[in-house]
Amino acid sequence: MEYATLALGLALPWLLGIALLLALGWPRSLAEAPDTDWDSADVALIIGYGYFIGSLALTLWMRVLSAADVGFSRIAVGAPLLAVVAGLFYWLIQGGRLSVANLRGAAAALVRLPLPRWERWIWAGLLIWLALRFILIAAEVAWRPLYPWDAWVQWATKARVWYELGRIVLFVSADAWLAGAGGAYSDASPDNPATIPLLQVWSSIALGRWDDAAMNWPWPLMLLALAFAVYGALRSVDLPALGALIGVYLVASLPLLDAHAALAGYPDLMASAVYTLAALAFHRWALSRDVRDVVVAAALALACPFIELAGTLWALTLVPGLIVMIWPRRGLQIVGLGFAVAALTVLALTQSEPSIFGYSLHLDYRPPWHSLTDAYLLLGNWHLLWYAVIVLAIVGARQLLRPPLAPLAMVVASGLGLLFIAAAFAQSNLWVAPLGSLNRATLHLAPLLVCLSALLWRELSASARAASLPSAPELAHDARL
Repeated sequence: MEYATLALGLALPWLLGIALLLALGWPRSLAEAPDTDWDSADVALIIGYGYFIGSLALTLWMRVLSAADVGFSRIAVGAPLLAVVAGLFYWLIQGGRLSVANLRGAAAALVRLPLPRWERWIWAGLLIWLALRFILIAAEVAWRPLYPWDAWVQWATKARVWYELGRIVLFVSADAWLAGAGGAYSDASPDNPATIPLLQVWSSIALGRWDDAAMNWPWPLMLLALAFAVYGALRSVDLPALGALIGVYLVASLPLLDAHAALAGYPDLMASAVYTLAALAFHRWALSRDVRDVVVAAALALACPFIELAGTLWALTLVPGLIVMIWPRRGLQIVGLGFAVAALTVLALTQSEPSIFGYSLHLDYRPPWHSLTDAYLLLGNWHLLWYAVIVLAIVGARQLLRPPLAPLAMVVASGLGLLFIAAAFAQSNLWVAPLGSLNRATLHLAPLLVCLSALLWRELSASARAASLPSAPELAHDARL
């Protein structure tokens, strides 16, 4: 019985996010033609984005309850959200925007794809591999107690205290706690945001008891939702179905990403997924100019700082892409000037020692090139990701600086710049400490790198096909002959 309530508790934020997105009319095609068969891209987008939107809404509601001094419980947390879900679905059904036929069409859209026979075999093989991968990761989460070091000294400490007390209470530094901070608790990182511990608290509340393994079920669900979202995003920009599934495979096979799903408890998987989905939603807006894409993208971007401390830095890397989206003609020049100013600022900070409010802004240039080479190119953290990225960037440099890829390319360039700062100035704690280790910081950018690589491959393939076709004058000449 307790695992049934856990399953319902895990499903609640997912249903909430799906209901919110459908009520918003996102993606646009679902709102404009509700009576038509739903496309697999739209269904995958709703499922993938819905989980993260709903999870963020759940933790926001738990913050509201705690601020109102209402204790956490299944009724206090779950009942109002369940009522919202039921109300939204009722409104959608009454308004003719959702029906049983839609749901049947949605299920069919994901499994019945018009593919040639050889592509169907590859499709089936990839789906079986992905299903097996997700099952094994879920088994790891179910069987292994909370394991990663930072997970139980920085995050689960808050989850345990907040679960036992039924509300959010203050965590302070060890010095403040020893000085007698009344009613406060302490752990290794008291300033960490509350989103991750609140998800663990809700899992334990839904289960009915504290369980440091079962509370981590959101992590395999995050990876599954990310897979759906990536497939939907790639399909929605006309990548073939098999190509989009290969993109999902490449994302889901990243070793470090899988490790963060199986060894649950870190915030990096959720932070990476939310950041990636925000960037892909902005990319949709660059193509469609639909305000609903902006709403979804902005909601996810603004949520980044509430997942981990470095979230603010990663959210800021979306700004160059936005500039190119808003000003397509001069955006690249503005962003290029901004990159130059940032590089000069970094150079100036390496040659001076200014300070603000007692914090030194000096950057100590110590790039660990040997370790970087090992982490990205020689060890098994990323498979062949960086080899593929380097080759594609060289071959497709022109496509990356032109629509439709330029905005997304600028986001990735900003992210790479942030990773460079994290690597080259690792001793400069004020700037780099929130990013954590380099590999964990890279995890934020890796899924987006895969998506951009898949989109660039599509552009290169389209250019190659166009170059191989005869031109109009040649066709006219052949016709005269």
